Amino acid sequence: MSNENIPGNIVTTKLDKFIGWARSYSLWQYVFGTACCAMEFMSVSASHYDTDRFGAAMPRYSPRQADMLMVVGTITHKNAPVLRRVWEQMADPKYVVAVGACAVSGGFYRNYATLQGCDRVIPVDVYIPGCPPRPEMILDGIMALQEKIRNSKQYL
Repeated sequence: MSNENIPGNIVTTKLDKFIGWARSYSLWQYVFGTACCAMEFMSVSASHYDTDRFGAAMPRYSPRQADMLMVVGTITHKNAPVLRRVWEQMADPKYVVAVGACAVSGGFYRNYATLQGCDRVIPVDVYIPGCPPRPEMILDGIMALQEKIRNSKQYL
């Protein structure tokens, strides 16, 4: 077959790769912010860092509308069932990003009230350490999640 029979506006790809690309740039986030990291996280959506270029700008206020859960801050044992319920209400496929030392590992809290990492309640896809993490680290975490989505098997 010669190239002159193929129009110039056709792109060929695998459906799985295309769906992965589309999902990676249309992340709808639900922010579960509980502590001081939430204040630092707010600056990520500001004009200087602009998460809109990653397709993750508008936070959703219902877990049923979101597919990316951002766990930002300290999770107590009292909050753990609420966090689990929020995760269960999210649509599939769903992704979880733990932001900050407290969400990742309990931080410097080693007591009876603090959960030592949100991965004890829900599965986590990307960990972003720091106390508080810099906005650049949060952007790196979003890009790592996008790469993970693009390289994973897409179920239709």
